[in-house]
Amino acid sequence: MIPAAVMDNHTENNYNYGAYFAPYRLEGVELLGAGLTGEDLAAIPEHWLSYPAPPASAHTMLALVYVFFTAAALIGNGLVIFIFSASKSLRTPSNLLVVQLAVLDFLMMLKAPIFIYNSIKRGFASGVIGCQIFAFMGSVSGTAAGLTNACIAYDRHSTITRPLDGRLSRGKVLLMMVCVWLYTAPWAILPQLQIWGRYVPEGFLTSCTFDYLTTTFDNKLFVASMFVCVYIFPMIAILYFYSGIVKQVFAHEAALREQAKKMNVDSLRSNQNAAAESAEIRIAKAALTVCFLYVASWTPYGVMSLIGAFGDQNLLTPGVTMIPALACKGVACIDPWVYAISHPKYRQELQKRMPWLQIDEPDDNASNTTSNTANSSAPA
Repeated sequence: MIPAAVMDNHTENNYNYGAYFAPYRLEGVELLGAGLTGEDLAAIPEHWLSYPAPPASAHTMLALVYVFFTAAALIGNGLVIFIFSASKSLRTPSNLLVVQLAVLDFLMMLKAPIFIYNSIKRGFASGVIGCQIFAFMGSVSGTAAGLTNACIAYDRHSTITRPLDGRLSRGKVLLMMVCVWLYTAPWAILPQLQIWGRYVPEGFLTSCTFDYLTTTFDNKLFVASMFVCVYIFPMIAILYFYSGIVKQVFAHEAALREQAKKMNVDSLRSNQNAAAESAEIRIAKAALTVCFLYVASWTPYGVMSLIGAFGDQNLLTPGVTMIPALACKGVACIDPWVYAISHPKYRQELQKRMPWLQIDEPDDNASNTTSNTANSSAPA
């Protein structure tokens, strides 16, 4: 029970008190963080402690949505990892990046049980330790996924714009993957150790992310640096490489039409070349779709972090901030299904290994099966 004198003083000088008194600001209304003490209460930005606790139905709805996202992501990404790893025809250098993206999306949803548990308990039930685990896994998977999408865009750009010598070697792809993890490490570890930035609860206090609400100079610099290095740089790379692909495809098609017109024929492509090019374009479309989903899912989070650090924080209500969190998790369960729909060889392998899925994907190389089989046993 808080003494009356303290309460009177708190009413007159509300702005002079920190997070400790925040849960008691509205009489008769249960606010976010009510009942928390010690380090759990200290970990929550004071901004959230001035809002009423959401109804139980909101927590239940979010928990159900996360259950669905988790099932879809773990099944979908698990299939991608299994098929691309088990099939020799899919063990290409470029597909190593696809597998890495699936692993990161898998990791993104492995932390969902913490959110579901918090939602069932209707608050910050997992405490500081659960919050740190949740935020760290989200930081690693989100940052590395953005960079991996940029690497996939570069790979597609190199393959399509330079078809003769543009395919990446296994060594180059492995080097790119190592660079992705080295680049990701500081942005995940520094807030974890509270050397620069920190991880805090957000929204309904059931999820955690980096602190974008503390208005100190160091924290604003951290938010701005993370926005540029983790969001803007991969975005620029993705847009640059895919705009190059579109430009190359249009120029190539225009040149073919012009040459065919001069030769007075309908098309210069043979059936085999047309099928091969169609497969490349389909793979490029799949990668483009995945990258578009990345941009669409992380842009709300980027904008929200800038508003929190440099704008009007009153715009960031608990309900509003849960929307970007849902968008980030949604893309983790959509990515593998995009590959399943658009990657022809992946669909062929699924068709072979799981015929009960009723996938009807024609074999583009059926006419060359005999010669390919004979050559596969020959020395390199």
